[in-house]
Amino acid sequence: MVLAILLSALAMTLIVGVRYLIVSGGFAWATRVRHPGLYAGLDRQMRREIGWSLASAAIYGVPAGIVAWGWRNLGWTLIYTDVSAYPIWWLPLSILLYLFAHDSWFYWTHRWMHRPRLFRIAHAVHHDSRPPTAWAAMSFHPIEALTGAVVIPTLVFLIPIQVGALGFVLGIMTVMGVTNHMGWEVFPRVMWRGPLGNWLITASHHQRHHEHYGCNYGLYFRFWDRVCGTDRGIGDFTRAHGRAAARVGAAPGGGAAASGGLAGGDA
Repeated sequence: MVLAILLSALAMTLIVGVRYLIVSGGFAWATRVRHPGLYAGLDRQMRREIGWSLASAAIYGVPAGIVAWGWRNLGWTLIYTDVSAYPIWWLPLSILLYLFAHDSWFYWTHRWMHRPRLFRIAHAVHHDSRPPTAWAAMSFHPIEALTGAVVIPTLVFLIPIQVGALGFVLGIMTVMGVTNHMGWEVFPRVMWRGPLGNWLITASHHQRHHEHYGCNYGLYFRFWDRVCGTDRGIGDFTRAHGRAAARVGAAPGGGAAASGGLAGGDA
């Protein structure tokens, strides 16, 4: 039994790590296509982000693997496979409940991480990414990674969810974690400039957190930021893109031609 649990934890660690490499790598490639030079001069930073993120993958993967083993073998958790086991309206509602619960946990632990001592000990690792890149989504100190690793494994014991819906939640968690750190907007303008953007968080909102620190703590929704007075609206990428252009220009062989792909930010 112990061996089976260890293998499950290892398998989940590999899944989390490979998922990170594929998604972050895909969006990093998209960044190079859409904004050539945006990550110029950040190679050392990106290697550091990948290192911390792969360490975080193990911290996320171990509890997830243990819970997955318990679900398959001992019937742990409230995860179910038969869609008809609950009313069909529960499917979207359970997804929203998971996202809101995760967002709430993230908001308050994130604010906690910004207390001076905890920031120095742990959260500074994440903010060492200046500017953040698509590789920074899981670039956490182990203490911070632990606070994130317990959320979903805890929720599956508290809120029933269909296994496919859980996969959808994990997909949103991965995509939003990466795209919020890309340094440009991958989503349509109507999503983050329109009425929907008043409540949903995308890169423009999170970029302001990385610039000013003491605001915009949420992950998916702006609800807690608005309620608690920590919402400073959305920013733009003019400064970040300007700095990238300067890095390109300062590099050997750099210049106007190399930095031209940075002109005309998304925000």
